[in-house]
Amino acid sequence: MKKDIEFPNVEGVKIAIAQKVNELNEVEWEVYLINRLAVALETVFVNSRGYGFESDGKEVKTSQLRHFYKEVPAKEIIKVEMISPEVFHLNNEFWVSYYIGNQIFDKKFIFVPESIREENLIHIHQLDLKGILHE
Repeated sequence: MKKDIEFPNVEGVKIAIAQKVNELNEVEWEVYLINRLAVALETVFVNSRGYGFESDGKEVKTSQLRHFYKEVPAKEIIKVEMISPEVFHLNNEFWVSYYIGNQIFDKKFIFVPESIREENLIHIHQLDLKGILHE
């Protein structure tokens, strides 16, 4: 049963949303999965979705996107998807599940509404970009 499955704490795996300037000199936002561990992540699933409310109280949901990676090597970074500033007023959830050996790990990374804004950006040295790092 699900209650019998042990899910240890996730450490060393991060999600970042960072901005970069493209060849047309326009700012683009991208989501990255960062593996800071000394071991590879195997059978990696990343599910992303946005949800929340508009100012008039109307509920809003984005499409759910699912990404699969057979392996994320040790100390590597994978670009997961692009993200539009039009959804920054929503909760942006990234549910990451992966294996190390026979052990499953699972964590939801939630960027709360309006947290992805210029004044909250930091330099993320692994990406050499400015963004928001969720640990």
